[in-house]
Amino acid sequence: MARQSWLDEAKNPLIDQYTRQLGAFIETMSDGKVDHVELAAQEKRLVAHMQEIEPQLDDAQHAKVTQLLCDLTAYNIMHVLHSIQEARPALRFRG
Repeated sequence: MARQSWLDEAKNPLIDQYTRQLGAFIETMSDGKVDHVELAAQEKRLVAHMQEIEPQLDDAQHAKVTQLLCDLTAYNIMHVLHSIQEARPALRFRG
């Protein structure tokens, strides 16, 4: 399998595009809702990947990947909140 770059030529993250191609993600998002069973299944997949990868990293790599995961998580949360704010209609108080 060829290595997928994390960034495009303009240095924009591609992880979101890759995520949208995951079968489990597509299935979960098909009805527009995420229930507790789907969330638990994703957490289980995440933990399995972390358990597989973490022992393969030396201390310096571990620190860098930990920072990467934290930055990615922060970016994802901020992106979702920004999208919600952008989609919210501007309301004016009419008293």
